[in-house]
Amino acid sequence: MTQTILLAAGGTGGHLFPATALAQELTRRGFVVELATDERAEQYGADFPARAIYQVPSATISGRSPGAIMKALSTLGKGYFRARRLLEMVQPHVVVGFGGYPTLPPLLAARSLAIPTVLHEQNAVMGRANRLLSRFADALALSFGTTKHLKSSVEKRAVVTGNPVRDAVVGLRDQEYSPPEATGRLLLLIFGGSQGARFFSETMPEALAKLPSTLRWRLTVVQQARPEDVAEVQDAYRNAEITAHQAPFFQDLPERIADSHLVISRAGASTVAELTAIGRPAILVPLPHAIDNDQLENARRMQEAGGGWCMHQSSITPELLAERLEQLLSSPDALAKAAEKAKGMGNVYAVNRLADLVADLAGPDGA
Repeated sequence: MTQTILLAAGGTGGHLFPATALAQELTRRGFVVELATDERAEQYGADFPARAIYQVPSATISGRSPGAIMKALSTLGKGYFRARRLLEMVQPHVVVGFGGYPTLPPLLAARSLAIPTVLHEQNAVMGRANRLLSRFADALALSFGTTKHLKSSVEKRAVVTGNPVRDAVVGLRDQEYSPPEATGRLLLLIFGGSQGARFFSETMPEALAKLPSTLRWRLTVVQQARPEDVAEVQDAYRNAEITAHQAPFFQDLPERIADSHLVISRAGASTVAELTAIGRPAILVPLPHAIDNDQLENARRMQEAGGGWCMHQSSITPELLAERLEQLLSSPDALAKAAEKAKGMGNVYAVNRLADLVADLAGPDGA
C-alpha cells in the first residue's frame, strides 16, 4: 500500500528548502507527499514536489500586546481545526514539521488524531514553536549534535540527521572551488535569505564603491534585492562602475553559489547548509534582533570550522566592510582554504537519514 506523508512547513525558504529535499527523497522511495503551509509559499513553494499543497491559517505569536497575542491565538485556533479536517481527509501515515508557528496547527492536530509525528530543527538553537511541539513529537531530527534549548526530557527521542539540502544542491557538491586568478574576474554573490535584506541593498554598493579600482573593475556582483530596492541598487553600482545583476529572488541560487568566489549573506540554517554542502567561503551577517539569536549561532559554527567569517550588522560600516573585502578578494589562498573547510562541514546525507526516520515511523507497509 502506498503511504502518504504530510509535510508541514512555513512559507519561507528556510523551512521550505529542507522540506523540498525530504519530499524529493520520499518520492524516490515511493511515498506520496503532500504539503501543508501558509500563504507565503506561493513564490518559494510554487514548484514544491507534492501531490497537493494546502494552506492552513497560521500566525506568529510575537510582542507583548494582548490584542496582537489574542489575534494570533485565534488564527492558530482556526488553523488547528482546518488542519484536523485536512488530516482526516488525507489520512497521512506520518506528519513531519519543519518548525515555525505554521507547523503548530498540523502537528497539534496530528497529535490529537494519534498520527505519528517527526519534528525537524534546522538551527543550532531550537526555535520557540519547536520547543513547544517537542514534548508531543514521536521523534526529533536535529541538524547539530549540540542544540541549544533541547530539553533533557526529550533527548531520548532526538536523532542527529543534519539539515537536508535539495537535489539541485547535492548535484553541485562535486564542482570544485576555483579561487580567483590574479587579474581575472571576481564573482561576488550577495543575498539575504529568501525574503531579501534591505541592509545589503543599502550597504553593499557603498562598500564596494570604496574598493581600489584594480579590484572594482574586476568585480561581477550578483545581488538579491527587494523589488522596491532593485532600481536604486542598480543605479548605485552603475555609478561605481561595477558590473552587477540584481533580482528579488534567484530560482537558480545553488548554481550561483557554486559559481561564486565569495558569498555575503545572512546565516539562516538553509543558507549555511547549502554553502557547506557546495563548499563556498562566505561572510555571514546574522539577522540582528532575532529572538533566539539562531543565525548568530549558525554563523559562529561556520566561522569556528574555518569556512567563513561572521560579522555583526551593528558593527559594520561601508569602510570596514570594504577593508575586509579588499583583504579577502586579494587573498585567493585564504578563500580556497575557507572553501575547503566549508565543504568539510557539509552534509549531503542528511536527507537520507531523515527519510529513514520517517519511513521507520510509517511502519512496515511503507515504501
